[in-house]
Amino acid sequence: MSIDYGERIPNNVNLAEDRRLQRALESWQPGFLRWWGEMGPALPTQDVYLRTAVAVGREGWAHFDHVALPDYRWGIFLAERDPDRRIAFGQHRGQPVWQQVPGEFRAELQRLIVVQGDTEPASVEQQRRLGLTAPSLYDLRNLFQVNVEEGRHLWAMVYLLHAYFGRSGRDEADALLLRNSGSEDSPRILGAFNEETPDWLSFFMFTYFTDRDGKYQLGTLKESAFDPLSRTCEFMLKEEAHHMFVGTTGVDRVVERTATLMREHDSDDIQKYGGIPIDVIQKYINFHYSVSLDLFGGETSTNVANYYTAGLKGRWQEERRKDDHLLTEAATTVQQVVDGRLTDVRLPALTALNADLRGEYIADCATGLTRWNRILDGVATLYLPHVGFNRQVGAFAGHHVTPDGRLIDRATWELDRDRWLPTSADKAYVHGLMRPVYEPGKIAAWLAPPRNGINGRPLDYEYVHL
Repeated sequence: MSIDYGERIPNNVNLAEDRRLQRALESWQPGFLRWWGEMGPALPTQDVYLRTAVAVGREGWAHFDHVALPDYRWGIFLAERDPDRRIAFGQHRGQPVWQQVPGEFRAELQRLIVVQGDTEPASVEQQRRLGLTAPSLYDLRNLFQVNVEEGRHLWAMVYLLHAYFGRSGRDEADALLLRNSGSEDSPRILGAFNEETPDWLSFFMFTYFTDRDGKYQLGTLKESAFDPLSRTCEFMLKEEAHHMFVGTTGVDRVVERTATLMREHDSDDIQKYGGIPIDVIQKYINFHYSVSLDLFGGETSTNVANYYTAGLKGRWQEERRKDDHLLTEAATTVQQVVDGRLTDVRLPALTALNADLRGEYIADCATGLTRWNRILDGVATLYLPHVGFNRQVGAFAGHHVTPDGRLIDRATWELDRDRWLPTSADKAYVHGLMRPVYEPGKIAAWLAPPRNGINGRPLDYEYVHL
């Protein structure tokens, strides 16, 4: 399915055939552009070497060229429709998927779309000032690519709200531009999207851990019986893969430079040489991983069980699961704090779907640690902290769990937390390294250069014209 770029709003949903919807979205567009101008990237640029979707197929779906950021063609792109697709789980399993919103599930579906939509502009707001301290033009371009695609993901959710939810959907679409990350009066819905992203180490951790949460949330919505939502999320996942690539390879390069300095100087005290110490990298991992785990919600949830039974939101790779896809009799094991001890508790699988999704995410996150420890090659070791560490949501909220999984009291936690989480001194040191490098082919000294350029271009290509 090709995308029509002749329209004011590029799309592959035949928007021109629904004039009322087209006018509504065109009236929303100026507000979006104002939001982008006020809350998008703060660094002025002439143009950026960006990819733009031109089709939704598996191959050849993107075009690369220099584009002025305000002129980027945000639009509405859904994966191709499968006319034979049927609901894969829940009480409606085996029935044709829905092309319209069933009245009895209207509020629930709208809420799921709003929460997902709220995360997209939030990350742009969190990353607004990072361009001012980019370590290379290559990295600056990747930041802007992530930003414009998060903006397009906002458009994806806004289209669904306008097209299928009437006045309430239009009101919610307007509200997505009124909330702001970190605002005291009108913050973003989810806590992780109100945290600062003040430096590039935080950005790489965010795109590794928090965007990976986005991958799994989109994966559950891709299973939805509401077919337009499913098709929207399927295409969003194609774009999301690049965001996680930026995080994975970004941390790769930080770890590589740190390992090189540790070997050269036979010491883990590398601050004097302009590197990021391994213990600081670990603290950033601990923080971003634990904050991202909170995005999965509580281990048990009757709401999520109801979503599953109704067919609104499935499991990760639902159709590959070897069970009845109903879960009315299934059980699973979840760790909780019981009588002051970490204990495995047997729970109904249907109410523990958040824990199931979180388990898939944890296993995926662990692959990064394997990569980074391979780069370190014995000079040091990085790890994922225990699932209960530094948690504000779910079974471990209100408890204090060490990275190695020991339950401790509050006094001990306060005494030792600076060993596990970034301190103000750690943040100040990392911030001090954040000096912009805008010369083509040059790169800041605290990370290694990338292995390859973008789309076959050399590393010294002028990816951004300032």
